[in-house]
Amino acid sequence: MTVALAPAVLDVAAWQARRRAHEQRVDVWLTPHLARRRRGERHPVADFLFTYYSHRPAQLRRWHPGAGVELCGADPTGFGRHYRATAAGVTLDTDAVRARRGESIAWIRSLLTATAGRAPHFGCFGMHEWAMVYRQTREELRHNAWPLRLSPERTAAVVEERGVRCSHFDAYRFFTPPARPLNLLTPTRETQHAHEQPGCLHANMDLYKWAYKMSPLVPSELVADCFELARDIRTLDMRASPYDLAALGCPPVRVETPEGRAEYAVAQRGFAERAGVLRDRLLAAVPG
Repeated sequence: MTVALAPAVLDVAAWQARRRAHEQRVDVWLTPHLARRRRGERHPVADFLFTYYSHRPAQLRRWHPGAGVELCGADPTGFGRHYRATAAGVTLDTDAVRARRGESIAWIRSLLTATAGRAPHFGCFGMHEWAMVYRQTREELRHNAWPLRLSPERTAAVVEERGVRCSHFDAYRFFTPPARPLNLLTPTRETQHAHEQPGCLHANMDLYKWAYKMSPLVPSELVADCFELARDIRTLDMRASPYDLAALGCPPVRVETPEGRAEYAVAQRGFAERAGVLRDRLLAAVPG
């Protein structure tokens, strides 16, 4: 049985200050992306979070206080259909949100809980990105406007020498067909709860997806925190990839070398620690 608690109350000055701070923070990320989009330019690192994930820039910018917060002096029409009027202002109608999306929320929570309870693994060294270009021609490469750091033959040899230990289905599904048999696992959507582990860069990047999918129950500041982590992870992901993106300010992490693998593992552990905190915050923000 869930006990209903009295909502936290924010006066006009407090909630408007939070909204402004969120919008200003997010604009730092949105402004260059939208400018590139208007110019028709592509950025293989920075644009990923706006093209791979379904959350639109305007949705990321829109502020929500999260569940259990009453906003004094606010107009329900300014916050959307999920909000209801109160004597003092507005609050999120959490029962209505859960009635519509309860099954999805339960699935996300179970995935987050399973991932949090599993031991992290740090031995993949970013080979998932290499498996996505394995044995491809120049024309077949996803980011073929950018060169590979090594020859196609040497790139393939690195994959074959190192092997692939990817546990994340949404990375694995982009492997080239000849790379899939080289992976230690065969992850599927159905086995995602059994395979996802907290050392995985892509599982930790996906905290952004789970945060916005549970919005507006999740406060926008937490969604932005998850976006920021995903943005930092994406940078490492592409620095460790076979692409040469130094011209974009992304010097390579040369995971084909012992020094590069050591650098990658240190960064991966740091991201896992940050992700663990955010995963716990998401579970606390949307209790079962």
